[in-house]
Amino acid sequence: MKPRSHEPIFWSLFGGGGMLAALVGPILVLIIGLLVPIGLGFGPEAMNYEQMRGLLGHPMMGFGLAILIALFFFHAAHRILHTLHDLGVHASERLKLICYGSAAGASALAVLVALVLVLRG
Repeated sequence: MKPRSHEPIFWSLFGGGGMLAALVGPILVLIIGLLVPIGLGFGPEAMNYEQMRGLLGHPMMGFGLAILIALFFFHAAHRILHTLHDLGVHASERLKLICYGSAAGASALAVLVALVLVLRG
């Protein structure tokens, strides 16, 4: 009997990250990368340290952003793995462990930073 695959878990993380990257990513780039620096629609103190610290100190915002970042990491890891496969690199268990392990580590770091911000906030 063939062992069950863990691939559906990673495909769901990839799908969730891809959906959020498509829906939320452009909005973040527009607001943080364009509108705030040129001063359109936001006051001069829209993204100062105190404002951002207060925003990320709220548990819902901090952990929501950590989950968003984690899904972005898993989406990127899945894309990198399958792009390497398309380029002819065999997707060995070691390569999968490197890709998904780095995404899991970076996600854990994002959750840890969010936890520190919430506890200090």
